[in-house]
Amino acid sequence: MGSSKSPSNARKARIEEMRRAERARERRNRIIAITASTAVVAGLVGFGSYLFIKDRDEKQKEEARVEAQQKKQEKERKEAAARPIADEKNWDAKKLGRNHVTKPVTYPMTPPVGGDHDQVWMNCNGDVYTKPIPEKHAVHSLEHGAVWVTYNGKAADADLKQLETRVKATPYSLMSPVNEQKGAIMLSAWGKQVTVDGAKDPRVASFFAKYVQGKQTPEPGAACTGGIAQ
Repeated sequence: MGSSKSPSNARKARIEEMRRAERARERRNRIIAITASTAVVAGLVGFGSYLFIKDRDEKQKEEARVEAQQKKQEKERKEAAARPIADEKNWDAKKLGRNHVTKPVTYPMTPPVGGDHDQVWMNCNGDVYTKPIPEKHAVHSLEHGAVWVTYNGKAADADLKQLETRVKATPYSLMSPVNEQKGAIMLSAWGKQVTVDGAKDPRVASFFAKYVQGKQTPEPGAACTGGIAQ
């Protein structure tokens, strides 16, 4: 007797077997692709996490460094402010006029440390003026808590450059020449004044620390911008 399967049925069986084999191969390929993709994603996630943690750690270190530096500077500022300033001259703030006037004002000291003044202040946001400025505007700046650095022709260029750098870095300060003053370099605040030997004189740091927006300020927090400039 002949085979029970006809040629046609055998052919169909082979085709079906081939299809099953193809489907099995596709499933294996999908599994391999998914596994590989998962591994790649896991690697990327892991690398991304590493970069994130590294960046976070670096930021935390930088923030800690900045905070430590700020604490150090604040400590130095407080120490400087606490030191007495040798040869400092003081005037009774209550006896210094504070009226806004339009007429010329004659001050009893040079540079002036207070008194009646113009209603407009001299910009004192770290401003450095190369020419003399009106006293009546500078006095208003002192009322707002500014420290005024002044000098005459006897001041050394090296000292002036250092003082200029300090002033430019210090809000509520200004600098200008006052040819008539006795000392080569003088620092003034409201009711306070000292003549220093040079930019490296420790009294400079103490004067800035104590009187930039210090307790002597009649109008603390008042603006040092929006006034007039040279």
